[in-house]
Amino acid sequence: MFGTLMLLAVPAVLFRLIGAFGVGRFATWRVSVLHGLAVMLVFTASAHFVPSALGPVPGHHDLVAMVPPIVPLPRLAVYATGVLELLGAAGLVRQATRPAAGLGLAALFVLMLPANIHAAVERVPFNGEPATPLWFRVPEQVLFIGIALWAYAPARTTAARRSGGAPA
Repeated sequence: MFGTLMLLAVPAVLFRLIGAFGVGRFATWRVSVLHGLAVMLVFTASAHFVPSALGPVPGHHDLVAMVPPIVPLPRLAVYATGVLELLGAAGLVRQATRPAAGLGLAALFVLMLPANIHAAVERVPFNGEPATPLWFRVPEQVLFIGIALWAYAPARTTAARRSGGAPA
């Protein structure tokens, strides 16, 4: 149940530790967390393309089962969201594309929320494991939306942080 959060949190902390040891790219929590989100998205996107019986992670069939009945072409929707997750991950790692990637991912996470609600309410299992409960899925999705919007927000400069002022 906490696997997806760990795919975000562990890389984010590791990136920030690397930054603490002098790697300038990861000098802030913001950039480290956004790179952690990119790592998570690479892993979650891969599930959109692999068979469900491949291993301990969910696969394409599991994700198709999450799609609410109202969505046409659920298999195509799963492939499309996987591609969008990969594009979003790539966009997060480049400063120039980070705001667009953040906005796009926030929209994608909002659009995917009904699938998460459907999966929890209908108790859709992943690889035979019990369904993740709604009380966990919705806050988790809200967290992902918030982090994506953090990528969209303009980064504050060091001078602005010190003075408490607005971004430059």
